[in-house]
Amino acid sequence: MLIGEVVGSVVSTRKDEQLQSHKLLVVQVRSHSNEPKDQYVVAVDSVGAGPGDIVLYATGSSARQTTITKDKPCDAGVMAVVDSWDVDGSNVYEKWSE
Repeated sequence: MLIGEVVGSVVSTRKDEQLQSHKLLVVQVRSHSNEPKDQYVVAVDSVGAGPGDIVLYATGSSARQTTITKDKPCDAGVMAVVDSWDVDGSNVYEKWSE
């Protein structure tokens, strides 16, 4: 899994029928120290994430392992909303202190 921040959404009225009613999120990739990278991914949301949420997402065949994304034509999927994040014993992110 990878980590990133939801920074937007994609609206598409014409898409594959298997993606109908699924929310598409723009996720900005984050470094191990929670610094934003100049890299983005569009991911199918399977957990109800929203703008500003730090999320865990998967790409490739792993993205199709949730109930929402199983056998769907997607290459990235949001699988969790992060509450806190520690690296080497230091807190990098705490949702409730934002």
